[in-house]
Amino acid sequence: MRLQNKVAIITGADSGIGQAIALQMAREGAAVTIDHLGPPDNATRVARQIEGAGGKALAVQADVTKVDQVTNLIAQTVQAFGRLDIMVNNAGIEQKHPFLEMPLEVWNKVIAVNLTGPWLGSQLAAQQMVKQGAGGRIINISSVHEDLPMPTNAPYCAAKGGLRMLMRTIAVELAPHKITVNNIGPGAIDTPMDAPLKQHPQLMKELLAEIPLGRMGQPEEVAELAVYLASDAAAYVTGETYFIDGGMLRQSGSL
Repeated sequence: MRLQNKVAIITGADSGIGQAIALQMAREGAAVTIDHLGPPDNATRVARQIEGAGGKALAVQADVTKVDQVTNLIAQTVQAFGRLDIMVNNAGIEQKHPFLEMPLEVWNKVIAVNLTGPWLGSQLAAQQMVKQGAGGRIINISSVHEDLPMPTNAPYCAAKGGLRMLMRTIAVELAPHKITVNNIGPGAIDTPMDAPLKQHPQLMKELLAEIPLGRMGQPEEVAELAVYLASDAAAYVTGETYFIDGGMLRQSGSL
């Protein structure tokens, strides 16, 4: 198993891509902390699924924008499993409005979750990893929209673009500590965030026309990439965004 004896935190892991990463990392031998913000039902279900398969899991409620809650998230993980090796900053939100009508509170909220959250998670996780002295992995779930404009979604695109430069900068700073930092940039993935598209056949048709492989990706495909970046096989990989988008960036206009 590629992550045997490793300990991972995945934020926003009670659904979608985060859930898939938690399940796959657990299958590969990692003890997993499932961060969630809302009701605990889904997170608890994921934890029980992992434990039922013989793995180790912990569900912790934490708002990724609050330093005290992220500090507690890491502290509970270390208390339960003894260390922290992998931090996956996955939690994210988006709220679409035309730029001329975008409320400031929407901008602030989207930037807080999608950019400040990974900054906090990365800093506090790296401090723990440095204390342990054995290196570590930081993986941010970014988006094709760190590179591709998306009209009506300016805060989300700005946050993901900022996440790219955050990743590149701290990858250099943390390299002497043998901590690697990378982004995964999903395209259209079949998750609850993209579920509304399925209610509009014409929009789905337009989306799929932008993807050379002609389909949405699955969360498990993103999870496989996350496992690779978390594993020893990726020890020489840092400071990069790995897009997983069916070729969308090579063909798409602004979505």
